[in-house]
Amino acid sequence: MASWCSTAIAISAAAGALFLAACASKPPLPSYGMVPDFTLTDQNGARFNSAALEKKVWIADFVFTNCPGPCPRMSSQMHQVETALAGDDMVRFVSFTVDPARDTPPVLAAYAQHFEATPGKWFFLTGAEADLNRLSRGVFMLGDVDGSLQHSTRFALIDGFSRIRGYYQTSEAEAIPTLIADARRLLKEQRP
Repeated sequence: MASWCSTAIAISAAAGALFLAACASKPPLPSYGMVPDFTLTDQNGARFNSAALEKKVWIADFVFTNCPGPCPRMSSQMHQVETALAGDDMVRFVSFTVDPARDTPPVLAAYAQHFEATPGKWFFLTGAEADLNRLSRGVFMLGDVDGSLQHSTRFALIDGFSRIRGYYQTSEAEAIPTLIADARRLLKEQRP
């Protein structure tokens, strides 16, 4: 009887440990699709190829520099995320304009400087309206780049394999802390 009891206790303890381990581990972040290769122009007037983002975790948004609404808040929040992840060279930030007619490289460079964007880590991109629309609407599903200047206020989190792994509504209180935690999680998962 004692042998049976100790075996039952051992099995019960093992099952309990497995249950706790399963509860403690988070499910993987979802995948919302792939970001295809793209080439645009950065705030320095240089050609920016998405190959620069390979094997990097990156955060993207769509803004415009003369926005009277949410864009300054969003850019401040992106700076907050950049600051929180500053010690990691495997993370990048990309702000796409929804107003390519006005957001020329010099305008984007001044905007980047205003928000203390780290050169080589946070890129402000412009290009042909059709290319930006293809990314915003067709890839990120964040609205049209069509001259209306209407755009989403969500950030997108992309992993080192160009998969969109999360969306974060910047007007929600927990969005930025959750984004930072999820970015750190992806960074940890990507390390050998």
